Amino acid sequence: MNGENIDNKRIEVELAHIIDGDTISVIYNGKQTNVRFLLVDCPETSHPRLGEQPFGKEAKEFTRSLVEIAHKIELEFDIGPKQDKYGRLLAYVYVDGKMIQEELLKKGLARVAYVYPPNTRYVDQFTAIQKKAQQQGIGIWEIENYVQEDGFHPDVMESNSKTSKSEDDCLIKGNIGSEKIYHTPDSPWYEETKAEVLFCTEEEAVKAGFRPPKQ
Repeated sequence: MNGENIDNKRIEVELAHIIDGDTISVIYNGKQTNVRFLLVDCPETSHPRLGEQPFGKEAKEFTRSLVEIAHKIELEFDIGPKQDKYGRLLAYVYVDGKMIQEELLKKGLARVAYVYPPNTRYVDQFTAIQKKAQQQGIGIWEIENYVQEDGFHPDVMESNSKTSKSEDDCLIKGNIGSEKIYHTPDSPWYEETKAEVLFCTEEEAVKAGFRPPKQ
């Protein structure tokens, strides 16, 4: 019982600087040490291999907005290892009583990840918060399949943007009056034509039974 109380005790630290959405540097026991937020993962902003990922900057700026104005920053350790293999402290981080992990998850700027027992004290409540953000479709959950089991997939966003770009390139206007006529941007009546259907190529328009305007 006493051990549990000690483990749940919060330790006040001083902010040195922010590193990323899920990592800050603090003064702990008189030394500058990096702290990795337990049980969450934010998109990267300056990863040597992954570079900057979508919503990474937003996550970093959100964390910055919390820690830089905080009157009190505290760490809470779980019952397992207090450091990772990179020597970073693993902790739940509080700013003026609010846990940053929860705030990031609420905004859709982090996913629940790196769940390694026994450091799982808040995993259930984090998962419940994440579920709400997913249902709301905010932040990282805005883009279908961007967040997957193994991390973030910007390539999904790129392929989505290519798809939408090709749709934007469908500029041939089909007009259904007494006849089905299509107008390319070069047609004299293009601007005046109301597009009842759009085609990407003239071939598509012809296949759909449309003809070009008579010159």
